[in-house]
Amino acid sequence: MGDRPGPRIAVVGTGLIGGSILLRLHQTGADVRAWDPDGPTRAEGVRRGLDFADRLADTVRDRDVVFLGGPLPTLPETLLAVAAHTPPGCAISDVGSTKGALAGFAAERGLTDRFVPGHPMAGAEFAGLTSAQPDLLTDAAWVLCPSAAGLAPFRTLAALLIDVFDARVVPMSATGHDAVVALSSHVPHLLAGGLAGAVAASPLRDAVLGLAAGSFRDGTRVAGTPARRTADMLANNREQVLRQLDEVRAVLDELAAALRADDLPALVARYEQARSARLALADRRPRPGRREFPLAGDPADELAYLCELGEAGGYLTGCRTGDGVVAYDGRRPGPASPG
Repeated sequence: MGDRPGPRIAVVGTGLIGGSILLRLHQTGADVRAWDPDGPTRAEGVRRGLDFADRLADTVRDRDVVFLGGPLPTLPETLLAVAAHTPPGCAISDVGSTKGALAGFAAERGLTDRFVPGHPMAGAEFAGLTSAQPDLLTDAAWVLCPSAAGLAPFRTLAALLIDVFDARVVPMSATGHDAVVALSSHVPHLLAGGLAGAVAASPLRDAVLGLAAGSFRDGTRVAGTPARRTADMLANNREQVLRQLDEVRAVLDELAAALRADDLPALVARYEQARSARLALADRRPRPGRREFPLAGDPADELAYLCELGEAGGYLTGCRTGDGVVAYDGRRPGPASPG
């Protein structure tokens, strides 16, 4: 954050993700205050030496940045409550795993100039402040959904996430985010639940669990997530999840058809294709670039750059404002290019 005083921050809802944000900010010496609707959680936070308030209004009223955690169905009401008790310049973001519905809710209520939907792509199968870790989000891909009216809070949040969490800030539209995470995160939850559920119902259950090795553990890890949290996530992105599930089902059908037909070349071809995608996870070499935009310029140009960067698989590594411009350092797959 340089030599400037850091922003005053609040975390509302201190479960696994909100709690991890809180612990990281506290660890770095930030001015951070927290609130949780659960009394024992607030007491646990105070026991740990964290600044917890008893009332939400007291937590957020003088803050520059507020992060909203908690179950997905509670976020619209929490957003309204926080907006009512914070000044117009306060940047508000959430950490929910779906973005379209909440972004639409904020737009309907005239909050797009303050609210930037967010989603840190990290987590664990455990829940609550007691499971939170200050390094859980370090180097995470952290989606932020900018809008033309909300570029100022986007810049504030992007700089904070990069500087404090070493995050890879991925700018995307809310609808683009929901389509991508349906395939990268939500359908894997369905597949993990299907595999683990089949084992749970099988007469071979105990024998399977006795022999289960890395492939089963890796393939079913997210099935250990609290069931209501998974159900809320899937229900809030129902349309995209079902659409992407159809794509996965089509590939499974092709694999099954090749197996029934004893078509070894088809099986090999499909698994070579799958293997290349998997290996690409460890072989991405994004190229650096920089773009600058005048703060008083057309927001459409800046917004187009940001959304295109994220949808191309890129991310931000720097965001600085000064001398009438905002400068973004970005990385994207492929040859070096401007941004």
